[in-house]
Amino acid sequence: MIDAAGLTRTYRRGTEVIPVLTGLSLQVARGEFVAVMGPSGSGKSTLLGILGLLDRPDGGSYRLDGVEPPWTDDAALSSARSATVGFVFQQFHLLERASALENVMLPLLYAAGDGAGDVARAERALDAVGLTHRARHLPAELSGGEQQRVAIARALVNEPRLILADEPTGSLDAASGGEILDTLRRLTDRGRTVVLVTHEPGVAQRADRAHTLTGGRLSGVAGPGG
Repeated sequence: MIDAAGLTRTYRRGTEVIPVLTGLSLQVARGEFVAVMGPSGSGKSTLLGILGLLDRPDGGSYRLDGVEPPWTDDAALSSARSATVGFVFQQFHLLERASALENVMLPLLYAAGDGAGDVARAERALDAVGLTHRARHLPAELSGGEQQRVAIARALVNEPRLILADEPTGSLDAASGGEILDTLRRLTDRGRTVVLVTHEPGVAQRADRAHTLTGGRLSGVAGPGG
């Protein structure tokens, strides 16, 4: 699913050049649940941005589902991202006055969907995260864990093959965070691929394997509980 080799990415701050990724390589098979650990500023979000086609590497190679991204064609890149990748963030980013179902439908509305078909797709996405019974509730009527599951359903509504999660349990208590990790695990059981970044060892241990991002590269691979 993911084949990245020798990725480099630098940023400029005035005249200073700041290396973030310095030859990072990562391979992830379809249906794997992979965690990337590292402290704030280590480059985890930069890596997710490249994997999710939001950012372009300065060097190295990247193939997503066997295809090199169309980096120089913004429209084609946006289309590939929408069709292949779903994003989940630490903050839920739900519309306060929209129901859970309406929040899940948002990506379809932006894509000028077909109404009734969109509702059915959003209902299937909510069912995948176990929230069909909360479809008509507003975010304020949902727990933090339920709000994050709505955000996951929104990421699923376009039926992407890859889910990228950036600190998805960071604003939740331990019990709610565990529910989110259970939800992500069920997605991989159904064939989705999940890459999660976190600074919490306990979260990383729930993945099939975990890497640590240090010095712009990945090191140390551990399985569950390792």
